[in-house]
Amino acid sequence: MHDAAKRGNIEFVKECLNNAVSVNGLDKSGSTPLYWSSHGGHVEIVKLLCSIPSMCISAQNKIGDTALHAAAWKGHLECVKVLLKYGANTIIQNNERKRAIDLAGDPEIRALIQLTMRQTVDTNNFHNDYSSESEPETDDV
Repeated sequence: MHDAAKRGNIEFVKECLNNAVSVNGLDKSGSTPLYWSSHGGHVEIVKLLCSIPSMCISAQNKIGDTALHAAAWKGHLECVKVLLKYGANTIIQNNERKRAIDLAGDPEIRALIQLTMRQTVDTNNFHNDYSSESEPETDDV
């Protein structure tokens, strides 16, 4: 499946999936088919693989790169969009301590990753403004 994902052969990828080939299988570089489809800019395969519930979207290979690192580095905006939509981790660093945003040469890709990073921080810092410690909790229903 790795070679099919790398070459953009979606029909063979589908055949592999239909025959229960693991979406998270690693090749000799420690990369998943998702990594290779992202590296090659094969957005339809990226969409297909990301839609599988067991897909580990942010798996790192032997050099620490994820599919998002590959798509950002190679300038594949549509792949980056799909990966972010499916929750790719934006803060993972590779073995050279580089995040996907650090590898992105395309300003639009950098901006998109940065926006996603900001939204993640905002969500993690969400506070319920309607609750107050001074208000007693009640079990009234």
